Amino acid sequence: MQITTKTLLIMAFELPQLGYAHNALEPHFDARTMEIHHGKHHAGYTSKLNAAVEGTDMEGKSIEELLANHSDKAAIRNNGGGYYNHCLFWEVLSPNGGGAPNGDLAAAIDDTFGSLDGLKEKFNAAAATRFGSGWAWLCVRDGKLEVCSSANQDNTLMPGVGCGGHPIMGLDVWEHAYYLNYQNRRPDYIAAFWNVVNWDVVAEKYAVAK
Repeated sequence: MQITTKTLLIMAFELPQLGYAHNALEPHFDARTMEIHHGKHHAGYTSKLNAAVEGTDMEGKSIEELLANHSDKAAIRNNGGGYYNHCLFWEVLSPNGGGAPNGDLAAAIDDTFGSLDGLKEKFNAAAATRFGSGWAWLCVRDGKLEVCSSANQDNTLMPGVGCGGHPIMGLDVWEHAYYLNYQNRRPDYIAAFWNVVNWDVVAEKYAVAK
C-alpha cells in the first residue's frame, strides 16, 4: 500500500502501511528502529489524534484542515502533527532511493541553492541545529523552494511555523528516529538520509505544491 498525504475525508485516521519491509532501508535506517518508529510512535500519534477529534466538530476534517485551523489545540498540534509528519516521512523514503533528482525539481534546486550539494548543506544545517526534537523541511512557498525546521511535531502547515510553505520532504530528528543505530551522532544519521530519499516522490510533491 502506497502511503499518501493527500486529503482524505474519513471518519478515522489510519496508520499507513509502509511501502517496504522494515529492514529494506538498512544499513542506513535499521530494522528495529523502523519497527518501533512506525509501529509504536506513529501508531500512538494516530490513535491519540482519533481520540482528540472523536465526537467533536473536528471529526471528518482532513489532516491538512486540522493542522491549518486547529493547531492551537495541543492534542491536534502534537498528535495531528505527528501523524502528518510521519506519513510524509515514510513516503519520501525508498530502498531504491538516493542519487539525484531530475527534471523540474532538479532545475528548481539548482536555481535556489546553486546545486544539489547546496541544498544538502542548507538542509543538513537545519536538521543538525534544530535544538532538541523536531524536523527539517524542504518546502514550496509561492512556487519557490525553501528549507526550514520546526520544533517537536510542528510543521509548516501550521500558522506561523517555519517558512510557512507546503512541505514536500521532511526529516525526523527526534532521537527515537536514530538513537538505536547512531546514538548521539545526529550528523551521521542526517548524512545517511540522502541515501534513501525517494526523489521521484519529492518531485511529484513539488509539481503539485508549486
